[in-house]
Amino acid sequence: MTSQRTGAPDSAIPTSRRGSVALGVTAGLIGWLAFVEVTSGILQGYYVPLISDVVKHLGIHDADYNWFEAAQLLVSALVVPVLAKLGDMFGHKRILLIATVLTALSTWALAFAGNFTTFLIAFALQGFYVVWLPLEVALIFDRGRRTGTAASQTRKAAGLLVVALEAGAIVGAIGAGLLFEAFAQNVTLTLIVPAIAVTLVFFAILFGVPESQPAPGVRRLDGVGFSILTLGLLLITSGLTFLRINGVGTWWVWVLIAAGILTFIPFGRYELKQKDPAIDLRVLRRPNMWPVQLTAGLIGISLLGAQAPLSTFAGTDPVNGYGLGLSAGQRSILIGAYLISMIVGALLFPLLSRLASPRGALIVASFLVAIGYLLFLPFHLETWQVFTNMAIAGLGSGALVGALPAAAAAAAPRGQTGVATALTNTTKTIGGSFASAVFGVVLLAGAATVTTTAASLFGYMLVWTICGLGALVAAVLLFFVPKLAFADADPATEAHDPGTTDGDADAGTDAAAAESQVI
Repeated sequence: MTSQRTGAPDSAIPTSRRGSVALGVTAGLIGWLAFVEVTSGILQGYYVPLISDVVKHLGIHDADYNWFEAAQLLVSALVVPVLAKLGDMFGHKRILLIATVLTALSTWALAFAGNFTTFLIAFALQGFYVVWLPLEVALIFDRGRRTGTAASQTRKAAGLLVVALEAGAIVGAIGAGLLFEAFAQNVTLTLIVPAIAVTLVFFAILFGVPESQPAPGVRRLDGVGFSILTLGLLLITSGLTFLRINGVGTWWVWVLIAAGILTFIPFGRYELKQKDPAIDLRVLRRPNMWPVQLTAGLIGISLLGAQAPLSTFAGTDPVNGYGLGLSAGQRSILIGAYLISMIVGALLFPLLSRLASPRGALIVASFLVAIGYLLFLPFHLETWQVFTNMAIAGLGSGALVGALPAAAAAAAPRGQTGVATALTNTTKTIGGSFASAVFGVVLLAGAATVTTTAASLFGYMLVWTICGLGALVAAVLLFFVPKLAFADADPATEAHDPGTTDGDADAGTDAAAAESQVI
């Protein structure tokens, strides 16, 4: 492959020059995608301050709102792998546009929903936006692949996208309350605002984002494989949702979870026989891939499951012997500080990757999450202690949000970038679902001695322990990744990467090279 500007082979371009060329290719792309992620953050932060008002608007109970979140989590877990595969087959921009249209329609439907059922369906379908980040990472990686700087440029870009995401979450959380008051507490008018934002995203992608280049050759969608995968994920995520609602004493909940896990046995046997499988298990078992996917699931425990317990702990009256007794406004400031620490972590990760190595940076980030949550065990009585712990965990979490899909993209062969990045989201979602279910149960273990609505201190201790140990296990698993994994590839190698999904020889070569660099 040759440089479009110089006509010289890319491999002949100095590394520093290749980096600048790649930046020139992707700078505009990152800008448009950053707008997409700002909107994604708005969607994640906008509805939380309005929960009580939405509940009143629909005439339902507070506990019913949990069904909205559970349904959206379920939909996102099911559709992300399929959409990512379609992106690998037909172009990531095309599927990104389709996901945006579905998200926009559902967001507009939310604004005009007047009952529980309509709002539930619309909120669930809004979960299509979760595929945005994996598809964006795949698009960026595809652009960088042409200059041999795909891995490093994707890490930088993913960090910027996470900054945009968290900034959007802050804007959404603050803006929702302000707009609700400005619109005289009109729920419909307030909910129209994110619908307008998602609509604008469609045009930003349509006119500002170039299409990726799908791998050559005839591809097909493994319908049977995805059906089995969907069934397994449906059983597991449904079981975890009902576990949180019905409690550990409900026997059929455990049957659902067990059935979902067992489904992966026939799924694995079937996929290994396919030329173009839904999930290429041969790629998944590579030493530079499986630790990344497991890390995503383990980090999902704290990233998606621990925020609600931290908020309720901060609001618990200290008369119970623990808790900070913070008001809603003060808790918002604390959460905002946590999000800012995530932004800092996302910005520092590419720098740490250059100073050490991408693998080393991932390990450090995982250890930061572990340290942050384990520090809660001795230090949780003062506001500054909780703030410090959350800031440390936030630095690691912010780095990992963008770094894990970028690492998965770097580890995947051509033609499987979207699926690999999407799997980090799916495993993270499963980890978060597990955490939400378990944390909901453990926080009811024991009883507060003064106020009946407060959870027990033992429950909070257990939550922090699970989060800390999960991140610690993730850090240890990452030591099994080859030392030089996720580094930039030689453009000549990229040009000759067959991108086959049945490439046993390709996988074997990569694995053999990787083994020589392990630990």
